[in-house]
Amino acid sequence: MTQKLTQNELYQQIRCVSHEIRNHLSICDMYSQIIRKNLEKSGIENPSIENALNCIQKSIQIIGTNLLDLKSLNSNNAQIVDFKNLITRAAELSKAYIVDKEIEYEIFVKNTDNIYIDENRFLACLVNIIKNGIEAIELRGNIQILAEVKDKTGIIKISNNGKPIQKDKQQEIFLQGFTTKKNGCGLGLAICKNFLNSQNADIRLVKSVKQQTTFEITVPVYSEN
Repeated sequence: MTQKLTQNELYQQIRCVSHEIRNHLSICDMYSQIIRKNLEKSGIENPSIENALNCIQKSIQIIGTNLLDLKSLNSNNAQIVDFKNLITRAAELSKAYIVDKEIEYEIFVKNTDNIYIDENRFLACLVNIIKNGIEAIELRGNIQILAEVKDKTGIIKISNNGKPIQKDKQQEIFLQGFTTKKNGCGLGLAICKNFLNSQNADIRLVKSVKQQTTFEITVPVYSEN
């Protein structure tokens, strides 16, 4: 018979698991720094390796932020971030999910401005949407990321030409627990939606047809007033 944990016991378990995960993340971070230093000492310049190390360290930061969320539902580390730079980094991070596929990226950011968000969590949302697009593509396809700042709002459109979302399911994709993936848990889009809403931002499915699936994220431009 399974014993039900009290809220305090569950909280303590979460703290222990988070602590252990963070320890291993620290090891990954340490060795990525060691690799970078050894490359510098040897005079080796390899843009692909450098990009991979940057992606690893940024992913470690994102995971660390999510672990903090387990300890406090109100954790938020908002800061002023450059709109264009954030999108560029999200695109680079997401390329790690391209395995045994031929996928072309089209990235165009018309202009930029500052936004005020939790950088790591916002990055995680962008990467999650792009990753979903990669997974929707069977072998060959393209990912399109178009962005601009217009009327004091940052607008990001992320598209793919993979398998579309069924029309009768499109209204449910942001519901917690809903998934169209064989091994999905139905949390990714729901978490993105909730986080973005907490940052005065939003996400919506613009369309999903045979030719293209497009999500649009909007976020207000930072204002000191």
